[in-house]
Amino acid sequence: MLKICLVLVVALYSTTIFAKSIVVLGDSLSAAYKIDIKKGWVALLQQKLDQENKTYTIFNESITGDTSAGGLARIDKVLAQHKPQLVLLELGANDGLQGLSPKKMKNNLAEIITRSQQDGAKVLLLGMRIPPNYGKRYVDMFYNVYPDLAKEMNIPLVPFILKDIALVKEMMISDGLHPNEKAQPIIAKKIWPYIKSVLEL
Repeated sequence: MLKICLVLVVALYSTTIFAKSIVVLGDSLSAAYKIDIKKGWVALLQQKLDQENKTYTIFNESITGDTSAGGLARIDKVLAQHKPQLVLLELGANDGLQGLSPKKMKNNLAEIITRSQQDGAKVLLLGMRIPPNYGKRYVDMFYNVYPDLAKEMNIPLVPFILKDIALVKEMMISDGLHPNEKAQPIIAKKIWPYIKSVLEL
């Protein structure tokens, strides 16, 4: 009986020690909006990790319509629940589409990054752009948040994750804002090298 208990304790201890997690904190672009969640880029990255026998589980904490303020409001709970080694931060698009302050967005994202790092997680920032009809000044201010933040906080940045996708009709759903199923492997392929580099896989 004692031997069985010891085996169970060791097994539990080993699982705790070697369990590794990645959190995706995002919006509809990460939540596989209007497509099968199993075919979204987050799920495809999990498949890639599994294929390469990497002991990481990705938890997709993405909510359609979420803003940087929404992400900040829930980051503490997410970190406490998953204790991630890496946070993929994909927020801001809805701030831009709602015409919210880029400065406030930057502050929110910076606080999410800071809290993630304080909890022991590395952070990978995913860049975003908004349509040009918002005006050049606002569009530039919005996009510059990402490289500026990456530089100031010394974290890696994946430039605009919808580059070569957003303007290709065949890669987008009918709203023109969200990538379709065909685009998901392309997004996953853009992000994968950064994950490997950050986690030294």
